[in-house]
Amino acid sequence: MRTTQLGSTGITVTELCFGASPIGSLPGLYSHPVDEDRGVATVEAVLRSPIRFIDTSNGYGTAGESERRIGAALRRPGGKPDDVVIASKVDPAPGDPDFSGDRVRRSFEESLERLGLDRLPLLHLHDAERIPFEEGVAPGGPLRALVDLKERGLVDAIGVASGPVPLIEQYLATGEFDVVLSHNRYTLLDRSAEAMYRSARERGIGVLNAAPYGGGILSQGPDAVPRYAYGQGSAAQVDAARAMAAACARHDVPLGAVALQFSLRSDLVDSTVVGMSSPSRLEETEALAATAVPDELWAELEALLPAAEHWLDPR
Repeated sequence: MRTTQLGSTGITVTELCFGASPIGSLPGLYSHPVDEDRGVATVEAVLRSPIRFIDTSNGYGTAGESERRIGAALRRPGGKPDDVVIASKVDPAPGDPDFSGDRVRRSFEESLERLGLDRLPLLHLHDAERIPFEEGVAPGGPLRALVDLKERGLVDAIGVASGPVPLIEQYLATGEFDVVLSHNRYTLLDRSAEAMYRSARERGIGVLNAAPYGGGILSQGPDAVPRYAYGQGSAAQVDAARAMAAACARHDVPLGAVALQFSLRSDLVDSTVVGMSSPSRLEETEALAATAVPDELWAELEALLPAAEHWLDPR
């Protein structure tokens, strides 16, 4: 599996990143629960695989289930393998809107305890749209706490992991962030993040692209999952996904393979974050990444991209 440097951070990551949100067991988001044994077994399978990059968060699951299950899997072989990079994110406590600098520090400490680690190479400000930007960058706010953790050597790099591109761009403009992560905004159906990713690359900021399947419409197909990015897909998105699925069928290529490889083949993306909730899903993802895609299919799919007004963050 290809590895690369994450921007200018000096952190080496694999082109595929295990997204550990689903193993936190979030049935309201993923339509199915994930029990303890399955969650830990999934992490163990990842540790045996070529994937050496794991993405999680303090807020994935009740009481940090995702981080706790990763920690349990890491303890079984005697600790984290040296070549595995684990990134997490800071979140408010469940049911508490506080996203102050103090909360950021507590969130980080909780993550370390669950994971069984004493530091992290990468820590993100997560879902920054939960608070006004002015509050996020204010003295005593979450950004200053993240910078402090980095200056103290407790994290190597800090990132902003969110959805809305305009808000992420505001945070990147502060010059404090080393990495950007956005979801559902650089896919076969949506290019909202393309210009932001390009600008980040030019500035040496690492780029992580999450949710290449758009929540399932580009893996299971629009008839099975007519949703995009946690909501009902628009008619334009569903129609485009249906036409893309038909084009893939003509070439005998799974829609999920081109959806995943769209991100993997991009020179704007350092690593693609894919949520997985079972060892079999990991095997499927590896197979999709290795599927041969004819050059002419890419041109067909590009012609089916919905117009910009149908993207999540239209320009």
